[in-house]
Amino acid sequence: MADKKRDFNFEQTLGDLESLVQKMESGDLSLEDSLKAFEKGVQLTRECQQALSRAEQKIKLLLEKNGELKEQPFDQPFEEK
Repeated sequence: MADKKRDFNFEQTLGDLESLVQKMESGDLSLEDSLKAFEKGVQLTRECQQALSRAEQKIKLLLEKNGELKEQPFDQPFEEK
């Protein structure tokens, strides 16, 4: 499982999801193919959500100082105090 996390490419997975949505929206897929595509889409969505959650946790850890979480908007430079 550690290899899967290391090999995960968020941008590629998001691109795959977008392509899948376009295929589904075209209306050219059979019901069976649509269901398979939907299943794959759910899987890709979960993978992206997990990656975003891990990134958010990592950012919070990096911003934590003296046991307190210092949150600030991304458009402001990080203030170390």
